[in-house]
Amino acid sequence: MNLYLLNKPYRMLSQFTDRRVDGEERRATLADVISVPDIYAAGRLDFDSEGLLLLSDDGALIHRISDPRHKQPKTYRVQVEGTPDDAALKALRDGVTLKDGRTRPAKVRQLASSELPERTPPLDPRRHPVTTWLELTITEGRNRQVRRMTAHVGHPTLRLVRVAIGPWRLDGLAPGEWRRETLHAPKPPAQRRRPPRRRP
Repeated sequence: MNLYLLNKPYRMLSQFTDRRVDGEERRATLADVISVPDIYAAGRLDFDSEGLLLLSDDGALIHRISDPRHKQPKTYRVQVEGTPDDAALKALRDGVTLKDGRTRPAKVRQLASSELPERTPPLDPRRHPVTTWLELTITEGRNRQVRRMTAHVGHPTLRLVRVAIGPWRLDGLAPGEWRRETLHAPKPPAQRRRPPRRRP
């Protein structure tokens, strides 16, 4: 089984075609950065989000990665407006109540820097003079969940980069770059052989 790790750039669709209406400007798609045939994304990232996207040609593997029941932890580096205080961070850790219910507890820590390359185009420092980088790990996959969580505690997300899904990490991939990993199917459990019966 082949698994492809892609660093999806900002303002790119998490699909290979743009189903746009006539007259609309074409948006960037995965076909602009990866040309492997017959692969599909396991999950997605919003058009304005960046980072790790997993793709495969194996339907069972895609389902196993993207199915919420398997609870693959997803880690994000998030640049938010302002500086969250301890109460805001605690609320994110404990879970916040959104329109579709309460979120599960998240791992949250404040970062001194993102250790990520600059986004193209970069944030305008005049519009956002004070920002803070957080690292959040969640085990859910609700629509735009991280953005809604930070907005709920008063710190809207300005930039969101997914850096890990389960054991797979973004390390070493610049925006638009990808690499292939070969996964081996798990071996079936060994059959325990019974000793032959002795005749009386």
